Amino acid sequence: MSVSISQVSFEHHRTALGIGEASPRISWQFEGDAGNWSQSGYSIEVSRQGKAAVFDLDSPNSVLVDWPTVALSSAESALVRVKAYGSDNSIDTDWSDVFSVETGLLTNEDWAGAQVIAANKTTETGTPHQPILLRKDFSLGKTEIASARLYITAYGLYEAFINGDRVGDAVLAPGWQSYNHRLVYDTYDVTSLLQKGQNAIGIHVGEGWYAGRIGFDIGRNVWGDTLGAFALLVVTNADGSKETIKTDLTWSSSTGAIVTSEIYDGEYYDAANDQPGWATPGFKPPENSKWIGVKTLAPPLGRLAAPDGPPIRRLEEVELKEVITTPSGATVLDFGQNLVGWLHLDVSGPAGTKIKMVHVEVLENGEIATAPLRTAKQTDHLVLSGSGVQTWEPTFTYHGFRYVQVDNWPVSHTPLDSSSVRAIVVHSDMQRTGDFETSDSLLNKLVQNILWSLKGNFMSVPTDCPQRDERLGWTGDAHAFSPTANFLFDTAGFWRSWLKDVVSEQLENNNIVPVVVPNIPGLELEFPAAVWSDVVVGNAWNTYQSTGDLAALAAQYVGAKAWVESGIPRGADGLWNHTYYQFGDWLDPKAPNDDPGAATTDSALVADAYLVYVTELVAKMASALGVAADAARFAAATEAAKTAFQDAWISPDGTVANETQTGLALPLYFGLFPAGQDVAAAQRLRDVIAANDYRVGTGFAGTHLLGPTLTRYGLTADFYSMLAQTTVPSWLYQVVMGGTTTWERWDSLLPDGTVNPNMMTSFNHYAFGSVANWMFRTIGGLAPAEPGWKTVRVAPEPGGGLTAARATYRGPYGVVSTDWRIDDEGFSLKLVVPPNSRAEVVLPGAGDQVLNVGSGTHGFRLSGEYDVIWEAPSDSSSDSV
Repeated sequence: MSVSISQVSFEHHRTALGIGEASPRISWQFEGDAGNWSQSGYSIEVSRQGKAAVFDLDSPNSVLVDWPTVALSSAESALVRVKAYGSDNSIDTDWSDVFSVETGLLTNEDWAGAQVIAANKTTETGTPHQPILLRKDFSLGKTEIASARLYITAYGLYEAFINGDRVGDAVLAPGWQSYNHRLVYDTYDVTSLLQKGQNAIGIHVGEGWYAGRIGFDIGRNVWGDTLGAFALLVVTNADGSKETIKTDLTWSSSTGAIVTSEIYDGEYYDAANDQPGWATPGFKPPENSKWIGVKTLAPPLGRLAAPDGPPIRRLEEVELKEVITTPSGATVLDFGQNLVGWLHLDVSGPAGTKIKMVHVEVLENGEIATAPLRTAKQTDHLVLSGSGVQTWEPTFTYHGFRYVQVDNWPVSHTPLDSSSVRAIVVHSDMQRTGDFETSDSLLNKLVQNILWSLKGNFMSVPTDCPQRDERLGWTGDAHAFSPTANFLFDTAGFWRSWLKDVVSEQLENNNIVPVVVPNIPGLELEFPAAVWSDVVVGNAWNTYQSTGDLAALAAQYVGAKAWVESGIPRGADGLWNHTYYQFGDWLDPKAPNDDPGAATTDSALVADAYLVYVTELVAKMASALGVAADAARFAAATEAAKTAFQDAWISPDGTVANETQTGLALPLYFGLFPAGQDVAAAQRLRDVIAANDYRVGTGFAGTHLLGPTLTRYGLTADFYSMLAQTTVPSWLYQVVMGGTTTWERWDSLLPDGTVNPNMMTSFNHYAFGSVANWMFRTIGGLAPAEPGWKTVRVAPEPGGGLTAARATYRGPYGVVSTDWRIDDEGFSLKLVVPPNSRAEVVLPGAGDQVLNVGSGTHGFRLSGEYDVIWEAPSDSSSDSV
């Protein structure tokens, strides 16, 4: 047997460089096949400033343990390794590998007087902002360079260069935040890019979300009207001396080949305006360029924040699948996958050749379908230099697409094929944690489609769609989808970042959570709405279930409590004030095309049901945080709201005002029926579903809870029947219609292959992909039995004709996995539990019987009526059952 430490992390950072926590909590994951292994204590070695110290503690904890020594100072690094000790005379781990952690700039003074600089020119008005180039030459002393860090952010988006080399691999940096409240800065190790003597630094800044056209078609300059950069380069020499280069009035500015680069509308790149070598020392500008001075803008001090989540990066490449000639004679590239990112070109042609690229998600009647983009152009232009092969990718835009119509490609100079064009996939670089597969290829494709929609919409904030003139942080979508996202990726840092903005926007808005975050002034989306505004409670709780992080829960409790206490507008009965607009069960399949909120379930019922639910969650949050008085108060409020809901929506005989799939599922899942009435209601829900030929009848509010509700009441087989449907509305309809992502509407593509004519039709929306949470938990059989996965709930329920399924999840303790199959000998399950954790196993048909097992690889087989054969790890004790 063996056990080792596979990964050490700090807070929820994937890479702990430039973090904002001076005393970061430490976690470590295990791997190995040791049976029934638990930790009794640990040692942490911290090396800083050339000295190592070891700290020993008797504790079973291995997740988010306290920093063991004095806090790190600003820009201080440390090397950390961990050793864990087994309990009951079991084996100990070796020392882990060494992992580094380094703080960013923790105080305003640490920025050493850096200023936000902008080109000294009149800013554009009512038109796109041309990206600016900012540069400075500088020299470094003759001593060896020991280390160098660049701390940088922008009013807009930036790319940085030192001596002509690009700094880091983040794109669209610093991402999107509620810039009025928080502006993220990034930290880069640039030691290898510098040299003794002459150096140069350059910063390229585009408008991005900050100053671009964002939020339908309301205009530009939402957070500011002038592009700027804010940076500090700190060089530490071998003798300990430091040199700093900061953004200030000694820099110069110009423009380059990018004429415009907009989030919605794409990039126009004219190589004739390129300035090769502009970020290298001794640069001599071309004759057609003009370099001018810079001016300063108001600094972001007080709003600066180190990142909580990972940056957006280029993470995959997709090869060109086919070049299509359309009925009109246009040339269209098909990449075979609806994705988010941009094109990479390697092309040569005559100088002045202007290549046009229009990006779309689908074809209609053989031509590109641009109507779903609304006013977004998603169009790039590249004007060639004529100087050999030109390698190009856009810089400050991104697109949602599978197909690209290419006009004016220089085919006589460069073939248009996979050697000259490929697609680049970008998204927030979260660690992949979950995997899932079954014996059904359609279900597997559905999960892959859900995964692609997650990737395409987790772009530093959780957006609704990646292609049209919207791409906003809709809170209801994120609320419904978060449990699915939390299984597939380590989303802890991503949510921590975004939820900070949720609370900031809420507290500025009389404790009302806007329905999009970041809030876009002018859109008038600051109103309260159930499900959407409830995200401040629901996502905080869902994240806590995945991470077990009480500190993060405490930070979010402020907003959750404020929302339930004073944010929700209430009527005389304590439920919602029904004069307020509600999205309700948005995009219920029977809602009119042009009125997606007019669902078959009353939006007021939806709102009131969720009010009871989030009130109970706040009570649970208070209890977990040890705030006993709040826990008691909100528990009482929950009971009062439940009674009010029953009076308003449930008749004395147990009938709900709307006996629809959502109208029944919500009170069942939230426990709102009077005692003794729920079982009959569950049967009526089953009847409603059967009468609808097992097709979906829910929208955003009900879809993610429908499967869990049916399973809770022993009706898993009925949800399997729903999952198997392939006609609209169903999950697999999108799969059999050729979808490679999940859609906004159940029928975004109509059965005849034409695009739904409504102007709100996206082919990359993750909300209805929330069904995957049920698949992971019920088919795969994996769920946390307690917050943070210390104990795993393993309860697979085969059905739907499946003969096999497997699920894998890299949780806080390591990798847990299930692998079950049904053959001539019956049901068998292979379960792997990581060291220092346990599992509660419920086998199919076992009812309430639970097998409690420790770490290691376990085999289970059912034989006969209910005869369990358990193959335990060789070193498991018999009392572990």
